Amino acid sequence: MDETIKKTARESAEEQMVNNAFQHLLESYLASRHRKKVDIITKAFNFARQAHKGVKRLSGEPYIMHPIAVAQIACSEIGLGSTSISSALLHDVVEDTDYTVEDIKNIFGPKIAQIVDGLTKISGGIFGEQASAQAENFKKLLLTMSDDIRVILIKIADRLHNMRTLESQPANKQYKIAGETLYIYAPLANRLGLNKIKTELENLSFRFEHPEEYKAITKKLEITQEQRDELFSNFTAPIREALDQMGVDYEIKARVKSPYSIWNKMQNKNITFNEIYDILAVRIIFTPKKREEEINECFNIYVRISKIYKSHPDRLRDWLSHPKANGYQALHVTLMSHQGRWIEVQIRSDRMNEIAEQGFAAHWKYKDGETTGEYTEDEGELNNWLRTIKEILDDPQPDAMDFLDAIKLNLFASEIFVFTPKGEIKTMPAGCTALDFAFQIHTFLGSHCIGAKVNHKLVPLSHKLQSGDQVEILTSNSQHVSPEWINFVYTAKAKNKIQAVLRREGREIQKKGEKILMDWLERNSMEMTTSVLDKLCEFHEVKKHETLFLHLGDKRIILGDKDLDELLNKNKGDHAKKGWRRYVPFIGKDKDKAQQSLVESHDYFIVPKDFNRKKPLFITETNIPQFIFPSCCAPIPGDDALGFIDNKNRIEIHKRNCPVANKLKSSFGNRILDVKWDMHKQLFFNATIKLRGIDRIGLLNEVTQIISRQLNVNIRKVVFTCEESIFDGLIEMRVHDREDVQKIIDELKDINGIQEIQHVK
Repeated sequence: MDETIKKTARESAEEQMVNNAFQHLLESYLASRHRKKVDIITKAFNFARQAHKGVKRLSGEPYIMHPIAVAQIACSEIGLGSTSISSALLHDVVEDTDYTVEDIKNIFGPKIAQIVDGLTKISGGIFGEQASAQAENFKKLLLTMSDDIRVILIKIADRLHNMRTLESQPANKQYKIAGETLYIYAPLANRLGLNKIKTELENLSFRFEHPEEYKAITKKLEITQEQRDELFSNFTAPIREALDQMGVDYEIKARVKSPYSIWNKMQNKNITFNEIYDILAVRIIFTPKKREEEINECFNIYVRISKIYKSHPDRLRDWLSHPKANGYQALHVTLMSHQGRWIEVQIRSDRMNEIAEQGFAAHWKYKDGETTGEYTEDEGELNNWLRTIKEILDDPQPDAMDFLDAIKLNLFASEIFVFTPKGEIKTMPAGCTALDFAFQIHTFLGSHCIGAKVNHKLVPLSHKLQSGDQVEILTSNSQHVSPEWINFVYTAKAKNKIQAVLRREGREIQKKGEKILMDWLERNSMEMTTSVLDKLCEFHEVKKHETLFLHLGDKRIILGDKDLDELLNKNKGDHAKKGWRRYVPFIGKDKDKAQQSLVESHDYFIVPKDFNRKKPLFITETNIPQFIFPSCCAPIPGDDALGFIDNKNRIEIHKRNCPVANKLKSSFGNRILDVKWDMHKQLFFNATIKLRGIDRIGLLNEVTQIISRQLNVNIRKVVFTCEESIFDGLIEMRVHDREDVQKIIDELKDINGIQEIQHVK
């Protein structure tokens, strides 16, 4: 009886929680300037609630709480209306229940059905065991998105809620989801102008992938809060006085750099938290007296405040006349405070601020809102962007990872503005070359381009363009696409066109190579099987059979006796040794004989079918030789690490922030494992530190004394170069773990003359 009462009470409490969440959603919607279509939202809620009845999330709460939360984000944080809110409430119905898109269409109409269908197509069970090729899902997402931009906006809302509730997932899923969020969704949110959401996605990803660093940075931000408040108050006081005199209706906000941005800067520039001087920025948000005068008012404010503080001549960023591709408009200026600190000030109108926070959705408000006081969602807002996507998708079968990179290069890059000879302005990604520009205008121009004139000066195809350049493309009918072009073009369009031509030519060479191999195998009484091809690929260190054929066809590989020995398993011991030596970073050439024999006596661990991927994998002194350590990041004990199950069911160990691992998390999420170190300072690993500073007599001696004598660490290699009193040094050492490296860095920091020091591998 007691159990029944408890169950009823629990169900009643859950029902109340669901009702409260939905009521909050309705209140948020009614407070917006959208047309008040409460009926359709209520109908969608009741339908979804019934469809998901009895289903729980991993966190234990009723499943319907997830669609309500996604709808709440779509409404409050992205500013979408009834169509999107209803679609968000229904977004998992077709995938998780027996209802079909046809049912949704009959009950809610074609538009909501189309959005729900788009969301169903791209879900692929993000949290399910079958979650695999995220790159392919991303491709589907973009294809669907070209039908209705709201699909991607709701998908981002869905991802944000999943990130907010990631705590309930096992660690390997957390790395996979955080990794693909950082690789795909955060840049996508940024490209759509959803700045707040982008920042939160980055911070949540950082929190789950590097929990210790996240805690350390948030703690330091708390400790230094008082200093920042004082700096902000002193810095803004004269600005407030000046703006009051001008009669501006304004507010001034402090913008604190996010933990992820701080960590990123610390990694990229190899500096400590205390060395980051732009943690605080100031934002001036004003309401213009006349909407059409807002750009002039921005400049008036800038002129006024630059009389109070000196501005940095190279750090004025004007996104007023030429907004970023995601709609962002503002004027950024860096001023020298009276405390001797450079502080960035961002000047923007209330309209610009709303677009910066909510992205493209805010545009719709200002399109229709001026006249009607209400607005609807505009569907044609991102045509240019979608056209770029379609160009990328035109390539019939791009490799999934290349596809992701192409998308990131083109859609998430910052832009430059380039002029044609007739003065037309073209937006290009920063970093693009003259050849990219040629392909951007027309494929024929690109294919036959021999050079360009930039600002009336002759430049080569690889010349990098700058904002404001005027470019004239020079062509010749005798010019043809060359393979080395792929090394210096930047845009996906140019890469795809070049690859298409090269693929056509490559297919001919492949056929020739295949014929060479078949004849050679026939002469040696063998057949062409997958096993034979795999062995030859491994022997010649190529990844694909097609590449092997290509190299045979263009004579980069010539088959001989060694290939025959490899296929007949001769000299296997030598080759096996060469194979594992490439992957294991902790083997010395002349020392640690016991360690070396330990490794040689083990084969790689092969993951069995019933392997529990949710449990952490512990790496010990005994089992470490069973795993592959690729050279891309060379993790050592103490590093935040993860495992990846490769195509041969072996396990690779990567650092969690390794660029290769980031791609693996995005495309092969179900093969990611949580890795923990259980090492006891018995084995040695290679570690390299990089030094930079001002040279003086005896400095190198001091460095080596501290490492070798004081800390008793074996130095394997030292390279020091000096130019005009500035030295650069690389020291390769043998250490037990990350703790050893940190200890060395801390000791070396105290040496007079060393300005920068970092652990590179």
